[in-house]
Amino acid sequence: MTSPAQHTRRAVVTGAFALAAGSALSLLPAGRAHAAAAAAAGPEIVSCAGWGARAASEDVVVLANRPERIIVHHTATLNVTDYSQQRAYALARAIQTYHMDAQGWIDTGQHFTVSRGAFVMEGRHNSLAELRTGKRQVRAAHCVGQNTVSIGIENEGTYMTEDPPAAQFSKLADLCAHICTQYGLPASEIYGHRDFNSTSCPGDRLYALLPTLRRQVATRLGTPLTDPESDPIRDLIDDAAAHALSPFPEYVPERLLRRQFR
Repeated sequence: MTSPAQHTRRAVVTGAFALAAGSALSLLPAGRAHAAAAAAAGPEIVSCAGWGARAASEDVVVLANRPERIIVHHTATLNVTDYSQQRAYALARAIQTYHMDAQGWIDTGQHFTVSRGAFVMEGRHNSLAELRTGKRQVRAAHCVGQNTVSIGIENEGTYMTEDPPAAQFSKLADLCAHICTQYGLPASEIYGHRDFNSTSCPGDRLYALLPTLRRQVATRLGTPLTDPESDPIRDLIDDAAAHALSPFPEYVPERLLRRQFR
């Protein structure tokens, strides 16, 4: 049981933190303060319950650590022109079904999904709740060697020769900025799947847009874009991982996706 005194101390600490955050924002130029506030608020994210997820086959592991980076993926599905909410939810259900029934995973592999219609959805259960606290992350299954230290975002579509729709890319930037705000990450810590595993993901065109994505996220954060700190040991490990074939394909069979419309 928590004593009244503990409640009082907690209230004082929480109030002081909020005051400090507000004061920091007030010291920023108006434009940067507005951008930082918007990043903190984040985009609307539909929970697993909202899009009709089934339960995970076993307990999802919540790790005590915060993520160190964001990894961008594409689903390698059709570049549809159906930008509806119905399509987005069907996609989320199809991905979960494929990951659980075909791949044998306990739940959806990635933390979040952005549809071509710019709907943002929670992927693996508890990812949204942990993002809101900004203290821990859910162990995922989206990138070999990175599943305990990164947030994975799937983007609906195949982006080898086509760019993602502008609204989808903008919403991806909104989501990345919110993740960076919650977890204290710089915009420079946004990567593509191929940076760590032998894969074409997130597609040549989306991968080429990652510098633009980082700049847009930095603008939303109201901070300068800096290069990530060099870590020679980490670089060696990442280089070795990049030459291993990834057992985590992005592809979701279209026939499976069609069955999810209901």
